[in-house]
Amino acid sequence: MDLRVVFDDLIRFEILLWNALDERLKQECDLPLGALNVMQVIERTPECRVQEVAGALEITVGGASQAVDRVERRGWCVRRPHPRNRRSSVLELTGSGREVVERAGAVLDRELASLLAEPLDADQLENLGTALHALRAAVSGGGGRPRG
Repeated sequence: MDLRVVFDDLIRFEILLWNALDERLKQECDLPLGALNVMQVIERTPECRVQEVAGALEITVGGASQAVDRVERRGWCVRRPHPRNRRSSVLELTGSGREVVERAGAVLDRELASLLAEPLDADQLENLGTALHALRAAVSGGGGRPRG
């Protein structure tokens, strides 16, 4: 198997998938996919800080801070003083942030079913998920961040 073809297919599919999801979320929820990713990390991470957003999304702290700034400007999250560290802030979704995440989650689930689950049978989808998980672990050294 030609690894360059595999790489090209993987990257092109990721771009097509991202763009399709991003467009649908913007149309139905006025929410870009990147903002939803940030908000989902905040939602599921107790005492979430920008550093946790960066680690979860495999981006730099500077990039995560800018992404959080955009979400905050839309009124979907706030920064509160960290209860035990005065130099740090904790991120928290606002009521409107929680509402948009809930609405967007339904859109995301529907679109993922259409774009991932419908074209593949259950075994293919399971194999894809397993392979992608193994590749991420190998590239990141198991710690979630790229080596090197």
